[in-house]
Amino acid sequence: MDLDHLTIKKFHEGLLDKQFSALEAAQAFFARIKASDEAIGAYLSTAEESAAREAEAVDVALAKGDDVPTLAGIPLAIKDCILVKDLPATSASKMLERYVASYDAGAIARLKERRAVFLGKTNMDEFAMGSSTENSAFKKTRNPHDLSRVPGGSSGGSAAAVAAHMAVASLGSDTFGSIRQPSAFCGVVGFKPTYGAVSRSGLIAMTSSMDQIGPITQTVEDAAIMFAAIAGRDPVDATSSETHYDETALTNPDLGGIRRLRIGLPEEYFVDGPDREVGAAMDEAIRRIEGLGLKTKKVSLPHTKYAVPAYYLSMPAEVSSNLARLDGIRYARIPEVDRDAKTLRDIYFKQKGIGFGPETKRRVILGAFVLSSGYYDAYYDRAQRARTLIARDFDRVFEDVDVLMTPVTPTPAFKIGEKTDDPLAMYLSDVFTGPVNLAGLPAISIPVKPYPYPGGGRELPIGFQLIGKKWREADILGLGQYYERI
Repeated sequence: MDLDHLTIKKFHEGLLDKQFSALEAAQAFFARIKASDEAIGAYLSTAEESAAREAEAVDVALAKGDDVPTLAGIPLAIKDCILVKDLPATSASKMLERYVASYDAGAIARLKERRAVFLGKTNMDEFAMGSSTENSAFKKTRNPHDLSRVPGGSSGGSAAAVAAHMAVASLGSDTFGSIRQPSAFCGVVGFKPTYGAVSRSGLIAMTSSMDQIGPITQTVEDAAIMFAAIAGRDPVDATSSETHYDETALTNPDLGGIRRLRIGLPEEYFVDGPDREVGAAMDEAIRRIEGLGLKTKKVSLPHTKYAVPAYYLSMPAEVSSNLARLDGIRYARIPEVDRDAKTLRDIYFKQKGIGFGPETKRRVILGAFVLSSGYYDAYYDRAQRARTLIARDFDRVFEDVDVLMTPVTPTPAFKIGEKTDDPLAMYLSDVFTGPVNLAGLPAISIPVKPYPYPGGGRELPIGFQLIGKKWREADILGLGQYYERI
């Protein structure tokens, strides 16, 4: 099988044409994982037995002549903070090293209904806290295009698995750019839906008001197929929406309507931001968009400069609350701690001291501080006010334009270890993606141009970002597909 050029659409066509069976495809991907993943480190665990059962069930259905969904048999990789029943869900933390999921996340349940095949769980920054996948408790993931560089984060394992063709597609989670940034670094497509479009049930929470599950794929069309499958109301997630998305409509956009979209270029994303390579790539992408007949205009989002500080005050507050449940009593235990702990206080201190990594501890402590008496108004309340102003900027701009086009990151993928000693420099790698999460908007990262695997010399992938209005995923997915076709 030619794994390097498989998209969801091509896989589905090949399966129906009997070019291969679902089981043969799964076995081919596991062979690729065994051959390649020691160097890349995309997976934390694999699930060969359950994947074989899932694939065989698809083959049986095809043999009976049953109609099968587009995602039937598709080999997927799943970020390790998204629960798949009976598979590990460590969130790349020693605190959950022994935890096995007891139920399926809402998005996973929908994929199981469509008979997708789950290859395994992918590496990530611990509890999704990071921008490089260097904060995992278990391993570092490397960029398939240059093994000396990071794949981005926190969904770095999911992006690397797709870029290295160790899965046809994957699921990640995006809190401040954690799908889009690694997708840009790895030269694949990363899609973050509107907040509430996809259920957060079964997603190990970091920042509940911003976390969102989304797909990482080879093409925008694949992202549309995946999104249509996982979107929709979930009765166990009060923040999920009733909005319905039709796969046929999302994958067959009205080109006439797409050409009428007005594209805004926010000045704040292009001034003193991207480096030379990113700037040149953005100029190329804008020229291509304008070459399609779409009109662009400069717009302003003046409160963008407050996005990173607003996030790094709001997020730790929610982290501190969400991770309080991991107290060393529930979910999992670190065995060596139990031997030494004599009191409940010992269990708390020793489990959290050993179980949480440095970045997680940093954010938990900061969150407890900003929520503490005397500091709430000075920090957390002001951050929420800034978040409101950022959302209003988008509302105002979207009165004049339909879609915003921006860089995804200020630089291409940086070297492993380059920013680990400078947390502020690491945080700024999300400066262009983060405002989207603060406002709850949909956005997608698309490679400016195709990149060969692996490497292509020293050339590194660079992506551009399309940001849409709430619940208007069709606009950015349609424009992205139109761009890909040229």
